[in-house]
Amino acid sequence: MKNNPLPRLDNDPAIRDRLLPFCRLKHGEIWNDPEDRHRIGCKDAANSNDIIELVGDNSATLAIHDPPYNLVAFDLRSIEEFVEWCRQWIRNTTTALAEDSSLYVWLGADQNDGFQPLPDFMVMMREEPYKSRSFITMRNQRGYGTQKNWMAVRQEVLYYTKGSPVFNVDAEYTDIPKLLRGYYKEVNGKKTENLERGKSENIRAGNVWVDIQQVFYRMDENVSGCYAQKPLKCIERIIEASSNSGDAVLDFFAHSGATLIAAEKLGRRCFTMDNDPIYAEICIRRLERYRQTGREGWQNGHPFELEVPTFADDSECSTQHEESTVPQKNPS
Repeated sequence: MKNNPLPRLDNDPAIRDRLLPFCRLKHGEIWNDPEDRHRIGCKDAANSNDIIELVGDNSATLAIHDPPYNLVAFDLRSIEEFVEWCRQWIRNTTTALAEDSSLYVWLGADQNDGFQPLPDFMVMMREEPYKSRSFITMRNQRGYGTQKNWMAVRQEVLYYTKGSPVFNVDAEYTDIPKLLRGYYKEVNGKKTENLERGKSENIRAGNVWVDIQQVFYRMDENVSGCYAQKPLKCIERIIEASSNSGDAVLDFFAHSGATLIAAEKLGRRCFTMDNDPIYAEICIRRLERYRQTGREGWQNGHPFELEVPTFADDSECSTQHEESTVPQKNPS
């Protein structure tokens, strides 16, 4: 297996300096998909004019946002500043969404800091024109080991709606077969058990997802350097449940481009952006690579291999492998 990962971009300014000359977008610019399906911007989610330029006259039926968890351009902010920043991009999202639409927000809960920013964000959302629908947890296979607390293996996503958006329940069915019997209920005078009443031989995901593999360096979809990459399977599940073919999907914090690739695979349009030119470039290259080869990522390589063939020696790469399997604090 190739052993040439890209180190975490947020930790090494020197590496960022090497990559920036190869980025097609500068701040404020937009890349238009030559197939006229997607748009990728190097934009600011809190700037309303940037959102108008990205989306244009289009409206989306679904937004999937994975903002930095109390990190804005890598600078730690107070919780009050963070929530006010969230309020700005939430309102920008609202203007870009259709009357009947869904909003999913991945957001962390720091158990060492009053579970922030999750609770204050949830309170803030009460003032916005959305109805809370579900609190979803995705389980990581690995987590933060500790001897004096429960191991942290969860990621949270909040599901909101406005109006009466679509929800395709078939998207909830997993690959996990139904095994447990014995939940009985009388239907039309007949006593039935749960396996008889279900529409599928497999269980539904519900709002606790345990069937999704956390991304790590051996997976084809891995994009090294993107330290908080979401698995394509979880984004595909959201898109299939809360949009229809041909719909537009928003993602204001593109990072590794997971929403973009999922939208491409499922026949949706995607309007996505990142404030960082390097992540915006990674998104463009990931889409181009998928269309050219069918590959969803770079596994244990990286998106800038032609321009910058290597970053580290074998020992450093091995360390990067171990770190890439552990969920990082304050992901974006």
